[in-house]
Amino acid sequence: MDSKAKLYLQRAENEFRLAKAIFNLSEKENIKAEVGANPKDTFYSAVISHCYYSIFYCAKALLLTNGVETKAPEVHKKTLEEFKKNFVDTGELDAELLKIYRKMIVRADELLSLFAHEKWKRGNFTYKTIAQANLEPARESIDNAKNFLTNIKQVIDK
Repeated sequence: MDSKAKLYLQRAENEFRLAKAIFNLSEKENIKAEVGANPKDTFYSAVISHCYYSIFYCAKALLLTNGVETKAPEVHKKTLEEFKKNFVDTGELDAELLKIYRKMIVRADELLSLFAHEKWKRGNFTYKTIAQANLEPARESIDNAKNFLTNIKQVIDK
């Protein structure tokens, strides 16, 4: 694997671990006390944001394995478009996932929709909603990021 792709994948894993840690911080009074946070504080919007970045860096890593690098400006939009064009529209991602999961079919559309949905949630919940209202979207984001990260890592590691 390309060293830059490896770095993006490590960053994706780090973002996911951080999202889970922030979720635990929001949920557990003893952790809040340990770090000096207000017992009433939650940080669910940060969970959503870090889950999105986990998915984003997974997509960038996968693109780099195919020699596609996205850069600013509009790197997030370009990454989503290139991911769709290179792996979803071509059907290549389905074929790879089908080889890995002989008993289970994971549609590339599902992975793409997770990426697009998390991108939307990052903007919507990070900037427009109080953190305490984001518990369920944060749980969903953790599930989505875990699913995306697991599947993309298996495709890259093939």
